[in-house]
Amino acid sequence: MSRIDETKDFIPVRIAVLTVSDTRSAADDRSGDTLVERLTGAGHLLAARGIVQDDRAEIAARLRTWISDPAVDVILTTGGTGLTGRDVTVEAHRDVYEKEIEAFGTVFTIVSMQKIGTSAVQSRACGGVAGGTYLFALPGSPGACRDAWDEILVWQLDYRHRPCNFVEIFPRLDEHHRRK
Repeated sequence: MSRIDETKDFIPVRIAVLTVSDTRSAADDRSGDTLVERLTGAGHLLAARGIVQDDRAEIAARLRTWISDPAVDVILTTGGTGLTGRDVTVEAHRDVYEKEIEAFGTVFTIVSMQKIGTSAVQSRACGGVAGGTYLFALPGSPGACRDAWDEILVWQLDYRHRPCNFVEIFPRLDEHHRRK
């Protein structure tokens, strides 16, 4: 549900999109394209985009690279959140998280249940924070990317959304690293 405070200014967020796949290329990355279209359409900035293989160490390395880049505020990954042996995106995310946003996966499941019924239990979408950067692992289908963006992220990444949103606490995400 949208609760936008029109008296506040929109603040664009710098978002990186990473597709995790052994088979996709830039030419046929429909899920990555969906996320880029959605985030730029909402007024945010595409900070980076890439594709990596379903390899836990490679995924975690790319996440760490982008986390350390001050030009990246949010990382969205698509793919590798299922149950098969090659689905290791969630594990790679958890390798880098400082804090997990447990409710993201729960809310994503609720949204998915409305669209695909009990098949939603097969997704392991997750979210977390590391180095002052938000990270979200989304399933690899364009529909799941649309659902995550349209029902959750578009609101939480909008500074004007009330009663609270992810953007307003950016300055405090890494406060535990600062000297007192």
